[in-house]
Amino acid sequence: MLGDVGPVVLVGAGKMGMAMADGWLDAGLSPDRLILVDPNPSSSVRHKASTVGLTIYQSVPDKDAQVIVLAVKPQVADDVLASIKPAIGDDSVLISVMAGISIAKMEKLSGCAKVIRAMPNTPAQIGKGITGVFSNRAVDPQDRMIADNLLEASGDVVWLNEEDDINKVTGVAGSGPAYVFYMVEALAEAAETNGMPPEMAMRFARQTIVGAAGLLEYDNQTSAEQLRENVTSPNGTTYAGLQVLMSEDGLVPLMEKTVRAAVERARELGEDE
Repeated sequence: MLGDVGPVVLVGAGKMGMAMADGWLDAGLSPDRLILVDPNPSSSVRHKASTVGLTIYQSVPDKDAQVIVLAVKPQVADDVLASIKPAIGDDSVLISVMAGISIAKMEKLSGCAKVIRAMPNTPAQIGKGITGVFSNRAVDPQDRMIADNLLEASGDVVWLNEEDDINKVTGVAGSGPAYVFYMVEALAEAAETNGMPPEMAMRFARQTIVGAAGLLEYDNQTSAEQLRENVTSPNGTTYAGLQVLMSEDGLVPLMEKTVRAAVERARELGEDE
């Protein structure tokens, strides 16, 4: 699928960057067409690179790239955007997974005309992610196809209608895995409070979430609401627990506050420009 794509410059060899790189290589991108740029790669990244035949560069090479992907923290955006100029050609496409950094800023600091903002999430590490995508008008259908091919290696891809939708995706999907992981912690803690040994509590909490997520994926024609109702007997144990979660001050208003806080923070990162 990615055999004809490249060269692709990937700036940032952190968890998200390497998750994307692994997906591309598995999808057929040749290692010699992937330019990995990271001035301080971890030992695990160096080992991975040597295993698959990747060269790690300290800085962006001075040659045009078909695609430049930025998988770095937004706090270093200014320096990174300036550093990629040597790889920008007339037809280069810039794809950024930096939260909060606007297309306008990336156009200005990088000199790249074709810019795409993408917000993946960490399940991309196992090909189970979902990515929200928005582009400027210079990005043509061929560019979108290339972006789809790259991003779909990590999971589902959804093109958005407005740039601010990226902030909403950040609050829901980008940050969402952390909410789920914390729910595992909370469920395990509640089990301990009710007398279950810590190791057993975590085992049951973790596998319950894993199993429920697996059922959502396996039975994808059935709504989450219906799956919930399938578990809930009238006046049974699940019903009793849901009366707490579904109360006026239960899970829905709490999740609304949680997502709102993350969305607002994503917007603040953009305002810091």
